[in-house]
Amino acid sequence: MAGQQFQYDDSGNTFFYFLTSFVGLIVIPATYYLWPRDQNAEQLRLKSLRRVHGRCLWYRLRHMKSQQTYCSYCYYDTLHLCPGVSIAEIKKQYRVLSLKHHPDKGGDEAMFMKLAKAYSALTNEEARDNWEKYGNPDGPRVTSFGIALPAWIVDQKNSMLVLLVYGLAFMVILPVVVGTWWYRSIRYSGDQILINTTQLFMHFMYKTPTMNMKRLVMVLTAAFEFDPRSNKEAIIRPTDNIEVPQLIRELGNINVKKKEPPFCYPYSLKARVLLLTHLARMDVSENIEEDQRFVMKKCPALLQEIINVGCQLTMMATSRGGLRAPRLTSIENCMKLSQMVVQGLQEAKSPLLQLPHFEEEHLRYCISKKYKVRTLPDLVSLKDSDRRNMLRFLGEEKYDEVMAVLGSIPYINMETKLQVLDDEDSNNVTAGSIVTVTVTLRRKRMSVSSIFRDDVASASKVEEDDLSDKGSESDEAEGNKDSPSERDEESDKQSDTEVDEIAGDDEEEKQEWWWLYIADRKEQTLVSMPNHVCTLKDTEEVELKFPAPSKTGNYQYSVILRSDSFMGLDQIKPLKLEVHEAKAMMDNHPQWDIPETEEEEDDQEDSDGIEESEEDEEDND
Repeated sequence: MAGQQFQYDDSGNTFFYFLTSFVGLIVIPATYYLWPRDQNAEQLRLKSLRRVHGRCLWYRLRHMKSQQTYCSYCYYDTLHLCPGVSIAEIKKQYRVLSLKHHPDKGGDEAMFMKLAKAYSALTNEEARDNWEKYGNPDGPRVTSFGIALPAWIVDQKNSMLVLLVYGLAFMVILPVVVGTWWYRSIRYSGDQILINTTQLFMHFMYKTPTMNMKRLVMVLTAAFEFDPRSNKEAIIRPTDNIEVPQLIRELGNINVKKKEPPFCYPYSLKARVLLLTHLARMDVSENIEEDQRFVMKKCPALLQEIINVGCQLTMMATSRGGLRAPRLTSIENCMKLSQMVVQGLQEAKSPLLQLPHFEEEHLRYCISKKYKVRTLPDLVSLKDSDRRNMLRFLGEEKYDEVMAVLGSIPYINMETKLQVLDDEDSNNVTAGSIVTVTVTLRRKRMSVSSIFRDDVASASKVEEDDLSDKGSESDEAEGNKDSPSERDEESDKQSDTEVDEIAGDDEEEKQEWWWLYIADRKEQTLVSMPNHVCTLKDTEEVELKFPAPSKTGNYQYSVILRSDSFMGLDQIKPLKLEVHEAKAMMDNHPQWDIPETEEEEDDQEDSDGIEESEEDEEDND
């Protein structure tokens, strides 16, 4: 019977396979987690990987040991015979070859030994049967199991060292790694925002229900993501004491003297200055520019967190009562600031400055009485000849580039459908019922085709009408809103560059997302929470649900679509809601009413059946 034999990897060849498999358990998840989001970073990563893998391959080939190769041969081939010949033929062939290869007669000794081994194996019946069955004249060979570990690991001399390594790995290193990961993970929310930052936003959103843009910038830049004590990526440089005050003097009044914490902290003041210089498109030094990219990279996620906090406070105020819900202007200012951060534009600036080669002095050609172009849809709706004549200050190459960028900007066609699901009459809205508004979004690209002009013109007209209504309603709520100052006029003269997205050479690409929600613009409240649409490619349906008012009557709501990346593409559609009185609940539904006559008839049938069965039994007896 075959035995078993365990062999350790003394040569160290198979240990590399075990080590590669073990490292793969760490490298593969880490590669997925640390996979770069930017194409340039991906090229650098691949270049580094090629260099590392090349060195590893060179080291492996250099230290590779020659492995023994085992060549199995056939005894019949050694004697130059065909399988199945008789023993007499084997003996005869052996005599001829042994005389030829005998060492005493100048033959090859190694070949002579092979001939002797083949002759012995083929002339012995037992050895011949073992070789034909098991491939070995001595019978079945020992089963060998290889363990991909060096033999010194199980050597008794090294037992204390191995035990020490295992104890250090599983009792010290592993708990420290898990504890560090756990400590870092509990500091962040599900959206990778610091818990302290969320609490800060909650405090100021509740404290200031009506938050203007200036206050919002202060709250945003007070996030702990910009504090070096909470985030190691944030940096406070020694040169900030010189460069930041200089930028403050250029910007003007940014509430530097405000002593309310954390707005007066150095990290918050620096982040505020970097954000305002980005919006003003001011030239800064290389160090400031690097810190500015860091702040701009964090702003979209932080603004989304402020919106989430505002929605939570709104739901709490609606369900519990007694709490102050944030005003609609506060939440919409967060959405506007996201557009401003992505495009690098101030709130009062023209959306046309999003296009390349457009500068402040060129706007006078667009807003003239002849063309009256103030938004991107207005520019698209122009005829080709009028557009080219208006943009005559651009050369052919720059004009083509402007049209290429304009053609890549999205335009959303929005359709709404109102109904009450799970109700007998889905078109009848009753007090307290759950209303479902199905919004169909169709994404197109802005083009200059004649078919597209009518849609853009009508959409822009509706938007202007709704925005004008909004302005008249929210003037009182935004009484503390900052008016444009002289420093804004001076910053307008800065050179304009193409800022379509927050995407530099070393930054992640910013994808376009949308907010879709229903609001009561008269009461300045949210009717449905904003739905963050992140997967819109061609067509997508989004359901917005909200409870109908408890009082009957006519209500005027608005379905609002806002972009987080582009200015001037927001859409507002009116939503009329006629609420009827709910039907009275029936105390006794007809299907549960069982007449007494039916019960008596059932009892009578049962008694008749019993009597008939008793009579049948008596007849049988």
